[in-house]
Amino acid sequence: MVRWLLLWAQRQKAAALLILRRGSLAPGRCCSSSSSRGPDMDDDVLRRTVSALPPYETREKPPALLEGPSREFVQFYQGLEAAGRPAFLAKLAAEYGAEHGLVSELCGRVTEAQGRGRDLGALLQAEDRLRHSLTPRYKLLINHISRLEGGVKFIVDLRADILQSLESKTADSPQLREMNGILKMLLSDWFSIGFLNLERITWQSSCDLLQKISEYEAVHPVRNWADIKRRVGPYRRCYVFTHNAMPREPLVVLHVALTDDISKNIQAIVRCGQSPELSEDVNKITTAVFYSISSSQRGLQGVELGNYLIKRVVKELQGEFPHMNQFSSLSPIPGFTIWLLGTLSVHIKEGKTNQIFTELEYKKIQDVIEGPVLETLKSLLTTNEWMRSDKLVRVLEMPLMRLCAWYLYGEKHRGAALNPVANFHLQNGAVLWRLNWLADTSPRGLSSSIGMMANYRYFLENTNHNSVQYLRTRHIEASEQILSLVTQCQKISKL
Repeated sequence: MVRWLLLWAQRQKAAALLILRRGSLAPGRCCSSSSSRGPDMDDDVLRRTVSALPPYETREKPPALLEGPSREFVQFYQGLEAAGRPAFLAKLAAEYGAEHGLVSELCGRVTEAQGRGRDLGALLQAEDRLRHSLTPRYKLLINHISRLEGGVKFIVDLRADILQSLESKTADSPQLREMNGILKMLLSDWFSIGFLNLERITWQSSCDLLQKISEYEAVHPVRNWADIKRRVGPYRRCYVFTHNAMPREPLVVLHVALTDDISKNIQAIVRCGQSPELSEDVNKITTAVFYSISSSQRGLQGVELGNYLIKRVVKELQGEFPHMNQFSSLSPIPGFTIWLLGTLSVHIKEGKTNQIFTELEYKKIQDVIEGPVLETLKSLLTTNEWMRSDKLVRVLEMPLMRLCAWYLYGEKHRGAALNPVANFHLQNGAVLWRLNWLADTSPRGLSSSIGMMANYRYFLENTNHNSVQYLRTRHIEASEQILSLVTQCQKISKL
């Protein structure tokens, strides 16, 4: 065993010296374009940079890995063009995972140890050997990269590339999906709540941080510097989670409006903010409205961050405003318009002239628009032209509110709420509290949800119970308004 370890260490040292002689650590050395590289270059880099799995006997004190191979891997990967990365990742996942032959052999040893029955120590050791053998070789590389300066950010971006490859089908295999799962588990450990820092962003924060906050805003785009100044000014709060391994890089961003009541529309928040020079009147602040939460790192998808951020912010605000007694979101409803247009298409295709509206609603719509009702209405909703008619806006309010309530409450994906924003807040223990008509009349709001927004209200004494109930039974806690609209929809519309 000692001889094996010496040989293994010598190979690592030789590889590092080869890298140094070639000058591969110099800036730009590995930044060759995908057009000038081939499969042989990929294989060569992977052979040099991905180490063999150390023997089981040294699992607690593995030989220290040299930085050279890890840095070469990082520089080579960063030098690849986007089109060349999926194939490289697929090769890494397929050829540098666990050694299946060894895994199979150790599975047999576990079975033998179980057959003996009495020797529990031998069984546990056999299982531990098997567990060690299941470690993919690329995981050692990932762990070492994480110890380089900027390494954690590189791994987060690497997983973002994997997710993109899987979604676009440019590279999709069981091995790549396994790598994605392993990276997700690693990142979940590295970005657990104990390692995150809560920071409040103000106008005095660094320019680069304010710039990133503006660029990462995914819900209500920031228009200019005056806009971002309002969003971090009086009667507003902006909080981020950061991580020591990714300094000056916000992971998730939460914007909050401080008001005296739960807001019904977003225009009053993002377009009509108070003057940045105005002083806050603490007595007017009784309510916190979470109006935007954005994840800034695609590679952290599936890692719980947003729910922890809301909980931490609630505690922060309670400390600043002890009399604050209302906490609610003002949330978009992405996907509702697509779902609604799909529903209309199904009814049109099946020749159902009216199984969505009441007879009176159908007649009023027919009086306003020309042509076949469902076909014409679908066209008007697609182009947002329906907003040009005040009569049509009034006629559509009740039926579309009913349909939206059903969409949020009744449409499911694997038992959970189909709408991702609803699912997020319900998992946090919020109540589906109120639908707001024409709450977001921006082009984005109209195209996404016919201009509607939802309040998910956080009753702090019930959030834990609601969260447990939703996660266990998928029960959605909803207000009387929502339940009434859902009941009406079930009676009137044949969905």
